[in-house]
Amino acid sequence: MRKSLERRHGWRRLSESLSTAREAGMTTAEYAVGTIAACAFAAVLLAIVQSGGIESLVTKVVKVALSVSL
Repeated sequence: MRKSLERRHGWRRLSESLSTAREAGMTTAEYAVGTIAACAFAAVLLAIVQSGGIESLVTKVVKVALSVSL
């Protein structure tokens, strides 16, 4: 009876460690997808900001903000 319980406990421990390992891999994959999405979003924003109209608008806003007297 005792060996049977030890065997079950061993399988349970093995099963838990394997499921934890799978979840850790999914977390890493989720971070990778999130990082790629953030880089793509940054590239789109950079392209928008570097376009002519937006660049002049941002420059104008910064000049106005810096010329405000406190």
